[in-house]
Amino acid sequence: MATFLSLTFLPLQTNAATTEPSSSLVAPKPVESAEVKALESRLTEISVMNTSKMKASEKKSLRKEVRSINHKLRDISGGVYVSAGVLIVVLIVLVVLL
Repeated sequence: MATFLSLTFLPLQTNAATTEPSSSLVAPKPVESAEVKALESRLTEISVMNTSKMKASEKKSLRKEVRSINHKLRDISGGVYVSAGVLIVVLIVLVVLL
């Protein structure tokens, strides 16, 4: 088991140590930046609103709008997210195996 783990992790470490930063980085498009700013400004507008006097249907439509904006922002960013539950499970498995 130790041999398997050492053969698995050592090549990754050596590869990471020798990798040079890529010179062909793609700059974000200005259209996306403007879109992100517009979406974030809309989120701040919604969070500042006084919802105590709104009807339930209006609150529901605002919640749907916030969810869709958050979804669009996640699509634009293109990042990979790891949930806390998955991270805990991976750590437990590593502790049990090691």
